[in-house]
Formats: sequence, C-alpha cells, structure tokens
Amino acid sequence: MASVLVPVIYIITIFGGLFLFTYYYRRHLSIQSYEPYFPSHPERNAYVTLLQSDPRASDALLKSALVRRAMADVQRVIRIREDKPALQNLLQKGSIGDDLWNSLLSAEKELEAEIVEVVGEANSFVEGWGQVIFPTANEMLANERMRSVFENIQSAKAEFERKYEVKAKFTSGPAPTSQPRPSGPATSSAGAERTPS
Repeated sequence: MASVLVPVIYIITIFGGLFLFTYYYRRHLSIQSYEPYFPSHPERNAYVTLLQSDPRASDALLKSALVRRAMADVQRVIRIREDKPALQNLLQKGSIGDDLWNSLLSAEKELEAEIVEVVGEANSFVEGWGQVIFPTANEMLANERMRSVFENIQSAKAEFERKYEVKAKFTSGPAPTSQPRPSGPATSSAGAERTPS
C-alpha cells in the first residue's frame, strides 16, 4: 500500500502546486495595469472643462474645442495604424514584451470609445455633424502640416545654404506664367515634303 500512496501524493502535490501557481499568476495579470500608450489627452480635458464651466461657454468655443479634440483623435488613429503592424511583427519575433502590445490594444479600445463619444457630442450640437467631423479634422491636420512646411521653407533654405556653403538659386517669388503657343500650323524643315528626283 505504501508503494502506491507515495506516487499518488507526489502527483497530487505537483498538480496542486501548478494549479496554485496558475491561479495566482492569472490573478496578478488581471490586476496588473499597463502604462498608457498615449500620454494624457489635453484636448479632451479642455473640452470637458469648457463644457462644465459655470458660466456656460459659447457654442462657437465648444465647437472649436470639439474639433481640436477630433484632430487629436485623428492623430492618434494614424499613429496606431502605423505602429500596430510593426509592433505585431516585433511581438512575433519576441523583441518586445506583451505589456507594450497590451498597452497598444487598450489604447485602441479607448480610442474607439473616444471616437464614439466625439461623434455623439458633435451630433448634440448639429444633427449629422458627427459624420463629417473626423473628415474635417483630417483636412485641418493636413492644412496645418502644409502650413508648417511652408513656414519652414526660409529656415530650410538658410540651413541648406549653411550646410553646403552655396547660395540657393530658387527664390520665393510668384510662379512664372506660361506663354500661350501660336495656334497656327507648325512648319519645320524635318516635316517638309521631299520632291522625288
């Protein structure tokens, strides 16, 4: 009897230990909070502060704050779309840990809820505005990017001249106008008829 009891106690001890370990490990993982993928959301905080201010802010101010909030959300969507495939590839190779991947997934879920909230807020101002607020925010972001590039042309030109020690040949003047071409038949010596000899 003792020969059968020792292996049974050994198996119960091993499986009991494994069960206790997995129970506490899963409990620890479920409690664990991940570092946020994005920093705080100042645009959302500004909008909520304006919305809750004691003398109610004007609708124009609230709408502009909501558009700024949507612009920040569009930037976050773009960043997640760019980062997710790269992080997934790095995760499969084992270069990053699960905590960064889980942080990205939780940020993605938060962003989905944020988008739904912004659409609801936009529809509360004007019915149907929720469908166009994000395309509008995307256009405004593109406009800001183009404006920043345009404003930095002079500094880039100076940097180019300093780096290569040459004077830049392009100037920031009006674009040259194209000359209208004559509308008559064109004659050329190559196209002239040859006379047989």
